[in-house]
Amino acid sequence: MKFFILAALVAVVASQAYPKPQYPKPSYPEPAYPKPAYPEPAYPKPAYPSPAYAKTPEYAPMPYNFAWAVKDDPSYNDYAHQETADDKGYVTGSYRTLLPDGRTQIVNYKADDYTGYVADVKYEGEAKEYKPAYKPAAYPSPAYPSPAYPSPAYPSPAYPAPKYPANSSFSQHWSPSSLLKRTRPKPQYPKPSYLSQLTLPKIMISHEI
Repeated sequence: MKFFILAALVAVVASQAYPKPQYPKPSYPEPAYPKPAYPEPAYPKPAYPSPAYAKTPEYAPMPYNFAWAVKDDPSYNDYAHQETADDKGYVTGSYRTLLPDGRTQIVNYKADDYTGYVADVKYEGEAKEYKPAYKPAAYPSPAYPSPAYPSPAYPSPAYPAPKYPANSSFSQHWSPSSLLKRTRPKPQYPKPSYLSQLTLPKIMISHEI
């Protein structure tokens, strides 16, 4: 209980803040800067006239008709285009193109200010594998004569087998056969000798009456 009372007192003392020091304000007067005596420049506002753009005159649609075609077999160019327009802006036309797969693409279209551009696409012919007609010239493979000099024959090296003395320790312990078949000898531990019979000392007890 005393501990809680002491903690409460410490909290109350800690919560009391020290008063802030009150410093007197400086008594010197603030500097007063005089206003500049020269007059401010007065720039006149530019008076630009607003541009007057002339309206583009609207002309009636001019009718026209054109057609052209190209057919060049070596370069595989085969296409054509024709178009017709009347004095009301109604345009009709079609174009065809030879595709690389052998089919011909034909597009019939029409266009005006109300429906826009409308096209009908169709194809003629069957698609097939593209095979160019150009074939490169067949160059004969060069025939080089086989060399007339014989291939060199290198003799196989014959190294003599090393000969060690019969009674040398090196031949007994470090011969090639002993290195391959060498095994460590098993350690020979003496057999333990245990007592076959346990003999206890005899104790003679005599009783006297």
